[in-house]
Amino acid sequence: MIVGINGPVIKGKGMKNFKMREMVTVGQKKLIGEIIILEDDIATIQVYEETSGLKVGEEIFSTGRPLSLKLGPGIIGNIFDGIERPLEKINEINYGFIEEGIGLISLDEHKLWDVKITAMEGDILKPGDVYALVKETNSIEHRLMVPWDISGKVIYKKQDGEYNINEVVVKLQNGDRIEKLPLYQMWPVRTPRPIKSRKAIEKPLITGQRILDTFFPLAKGGTVAIPGGFGTGKTMTQHQLAKWCDADIIVYIGCGERGNEMTEVLEDFPKLIDPRTGMSIMNRTVLIANTSNMPVAAREASIYTGITFAEYFRDMGYHVAIMADSTSRWAEALREISGRLEEMPAEEGYPAYLPSRLAEFYERAGYTENLNGSEGSITVIGAVSPAGGDFSEPVTLNTKRFVSVFLGLDRNLAYARHYPAINWLSSYSGYLDSLKDWYDENIAKDMMEIRNKAMKILFEESKLQEIVKLVGEDVLPDDQRLVIEIAKVLKIAFLQQNAYHKDDTYVPLKKQYKMLKVIDSLYQYGCKAVKMGIPISIINNKEIYDSVNKMKYNVSNEDLSLINNLEASIKKYYNELFKQYSA
Repeated sequence: MIVGINGPVIKGKGMKNFKMREMVTVGQKKLIGEIIILEDDIATIQVYEETSGLKVGEEIFSTGRPLSLKLGPGIIGNIFDGIERPLEKINEINYGFIEEGIGLISLDEHKLWDVKITAMEGDILKPGDVYALVKETNSIEHRLMVPWDISGKVIYKKQDGEYNINEVVVKLQNGDRIEKLPLYQMWPVRTPRPIKSRKAIEKPLITGQRILDTFFPLAKGGTVAIPGGFGTGKTMTQHQLAKWCDADIIVYIGCGERGNEMTEVLEDFPKLIDPRTGMSIMNRTVLIANTSNMPVAAREASIYTGITFAEYFRDMGYHVAIMADSTSRWAEALREISGRLEEMPAEEGYPAYLPSRLAEFYERAGYTENLNGSEGSITVIGAVSPAGGDFSEPVTLNTKRFVSVFLGLDRNLAYARHYPAINWLSSYSGYLDSLKDWYDENIAKDMMEIRNKAMKILFEESKLQEIVKLVGEDVLPDDQRLVIEIAKVLKIAFLQQNAYHKDDTYVPLKKQYKMLKVIDSLYQYGCKAVKMGIPISIINNKEIYDSVNKMKYNVSNEDLSLINNLEASIKKYYNELFKQYSA
């Protein structure tokens, strides 16, 4: 029975037979909640729906299980709220808003799926083994797997055909018990799914974004943070990653974001063409929309819903990228609920367990060998929205402890229309060493070497700019003035990328390497010319520099011969210059 109501936090009495983390339904409307504190017969319940109209004295009902997701065909291409309720279905029931007490609707139980049963009578199935296949979309084959706590001998199987998700298609004999396998399984969201082992991270997550693939590479199974203040392009960066990264499946979580941003995602994604299949990108995408005006407790759960979806598809052998936008809004939900629970606040009012919750989330990433012997990965890419762009606030600082790639967005770059506005001086990737062998074998032996030389130029240019601000560029020696000019070329020709240009929105790694090689050649010839005493005004040939700056637009991704021609013209110009000044 309800004895106290404080926003989304409910106190109930007579709860001795209930369990910690059990999912319950509250009041006459059967609002969905979860027990988060149990003290004798008093329970504190976190409610995932609006509690307006709820009264003291109403009943609390047990469901007998923790907050769980129904995992099966119908997830891909769907749009859910923070606790896996399909928003399109809810919109049909109640146009324009989510009514309280709508219940735990999730996957469509009436839709028929074309099912191929792969298990044969007499087979011994273990946890993780695939017993049926469903072509969920044109891009994704849904592999129905034996739940982790079930095994046994197949004693019954249906014929291939069309079935809904509740239909039992396989039965197993497990001792005295008969285990029934429908087209779905339930999984508690706060419990990581089991794996056989973790594997070393050795493969990059290719994004087609030059500053990422070349300067700060992401890895399949890795962890990434993208912090930035308002207007620096966090959401746009995540959109680019969702569109172009070479993950098999994208899970996009809009956690506490503004409604107009989520509307843009919901409208744009179905129209986007997946470059790998030529069909809608929604054929390999799951969207979880929990906007800032939705119940705060559901926002806290949305992160776990997304990572559980990701683990489910990873277990099938897919590479999954999960975009969490943003973990700051999730942390704010934790703070609000913690305040209502009257817990002792830590820094800036966040609960003391904020670091451990962040660690739990990011630790569910990884490259794994699954129970069925397949390999899969989850790459977690979390946006962080520090107030005022202050990277020293608790969420950013604690996130930085648990991620291996940090992509700091810079307000000054964004205001200068330099996108992606990733600050190359404050960002880093911890995967450079582990991915070096892959780059050596698949792109070029010297790619990482050239990348390191380019980074050195950018760092030197940053130091020189401090001197330039004081005394001007003219007093610098020619070799330092050359560094400044080459750094400008690196920023314009390589680091800056146009998401709306057909050739520049996605750039293959081979082209990235050739582009950086051209800039490196330009620098090497310039250094030689400076040593020969050639005036810097002649070294910095405007026509040559302009052609290098424009190569990202003028060279198509399919034909890289123009880059070779550009490199040849640079070589010709400087060789003639060397002959002229050595004569």
